[in-house]
Amino acid sequence: MELKDYLNASYTAYQAVQGAKSLLLSSGFVPLKETESWHLERGGKYFVERNGSSLIAFCVGTPDYFKIVASHTDSPCLKLKENPAMERDSFVRWNVEPYGGGIWYSFFDRPLKVAGRVAVKEGNGIRMENVVSPYTLTIPSLAVHMNRGVNDGFSVNPQVDLLPLAALGACDLFSGLTSEEVLSYDLYVVPAEAAYESGVHGEFLTAPRLDNLTSVFSSLLALTEAEGDGICVAALFDNEEVGSRTLQGAGSDFLRRTLNKIGRCLGISVEVYAKSYFVSLDNAHSVHPNHPEKCDPTNRPVLGGGVVIKNHANKAYTTDALSSAIAKLIFERAGVKYQLFFNRSDARSGGTLGAISQGQISVPTVDLGIAQLAMHSAVETMASSDFEHLLKGLKAIYSASIRIDGDKIVVE
Repeated sequence: MELKDYLNASYTAYQAVQGAKSLLLSSGFVPLKETESWHLERGGKYFVERNGSSLIAFCVGTPDYFKIVASHTDSPCLKLKENPAMERDSFVRWNVEPYGGGIWYSFFDRPLKVAGRVAVKEGNGIRMENVVSPYTLTIPSLAVHMNRGVNDGFSVNPQVDLLPLAALGACDLFSGLTSEEVLSYDLYVVPAEAAYESGVHGEFLTAPRLDNLTSVFSSLLALTEAEGDGICVAALFDNEEVGSRTLQGAGSDFLRRTLNKIGRCLGISVEVYAKSYFVSLDNAHSVHPNHPEKCDPTNRPVLGGGVVIKNHANKAYTTDALSSAIAKLIFERAGVKYQLFFNRSDARSGGTLGAISQGQISVPTVDLGIAQLAMHSAVETMASSDFEHLLKGLKAIYSASIRIDGDKIVVE
């Protein structure tokens, strides 16, 4: 599976986890269930999912400590409300609400799909089914002739401006999705453009959902390809874009319960957490070529500059001197390019799931990612070479021997 294939198929977190499972199964990983007892073996490869949109995969090596790479499966989009049909002047539009903090004007006049999951009645039970619409939608802009000031500034009203055009006359939301009775659904209107190379030399990759499926895919590939020291973990969480405090988010007990269960199966005590290493993996902002003034004066990541190590004094990012030094040492030995990110001191910082995860598993943590442009747009852009450096860097982290004993750190 290639990155572009994964991006094109992963319309929502549900499809992202579905693709992750396919990749892991083809690489010999064994599925587990949270509701069952586990029997784990040294050298074994396993994964467990939660609620269809989060997944934790791990390889059981020795010695006993964890190396965890965590990323998120969700991206800003529009969520369909129930009873979505809105009919007026022969048009049918669908009622949606924003999910996350998207650049909403970028959703206009481009191909969109409906994707997610539905709950269908099956006898006396319920079956959850992932779906993608066979049809394409669009959200039409208001013509400049009817909005003369549009190029002077336009504020998007989600309840008015973001309603996708569905049909002329009556239509069935589930036409082509499922023939069974739908009890409920988590469906989203999402950008449907395929990933493509851009730039004179094809050096850029432009696609929806680079944030954060590039992190998800690279962590999975690194886990399946690296021969790691310790217990290597790739954690994929949903709902980072809305705060992570959900059943399947980084603020839940999913990771803590999974690591504790691994520990019980292998006879590992909780003391190993203090010896472990955590990578919070999420994309970073590149210097924008049209607005370089928005970046820090001395720490200015660029496309093609390699993996970004993200820092923040008030801990929106979890990186500190210890965790950063470990990453830098591993990258330098592996020949991985890296660069540093700090926000402007007069600008508000974004956050990642690293700080939230610390409330569940307190482990030395570094925030990493690759630089991109147009974060949270319907279509984003990155340098293809940065993905290769990220993949190489994650393999090096999984393969490294990291010994943390208070202030004494050995990396081999």
